[in-house]
Amino acid sequence: MKGLKKKRRIQLIVIAFVSLAVASGLIGYALRDGIAFFRSPSEVAETPPSAEERFRIGGLVEEGSLVRGQGETITFNVTDGAASVKVAYTGVLPDLFAEGQGMIATGTLQGDTFEASEILAKHDEDYMPKEVADTLKEQGLFKPADGAAGGS
Repeated sequence: MKGLKKKRRIQLIVIAFVSLAVASGLIGYALRDGIAFFRSPSEVAETPPSAEERFRIGGLVEEGSLVRGQGETITFNVTDGAASVKVAYTGVLPDLFAEGQGMIATGTLQGDTFEASEILAKHDEDYMPKEVADTLKEQGLFKPADGAAGGS
């Protein structure tokens, strides 16, 4: 009788472990497309990622680089002050998207052009995405506006 109980207990532990491993694997598989690492234009210029890798790039929209093409395709350069990367986007840009403003794009690098599937722009006068602000601070190009930390 004791041997049977011990055998059942071991079977339950093994089944629980296998179930946990399968669940972890399925969660990892489901999340793999949702993970997009941030890179600055300098990082992309130094070590370009593979064409299959999905990532985020951010910086300032370079002055004079915004070109509206035929239809909905828009191209522009994103810069961090040290390097620029050409971005192509097909779709409607956010209302607050403009040259000289901060932005983050999600997509893949195809050759020397970043093909964006999503573009995020600042949402008020003082906002800049943290990753972009940190990169621009390193380059000496970003200085927070007075009162950016809150208060009115």
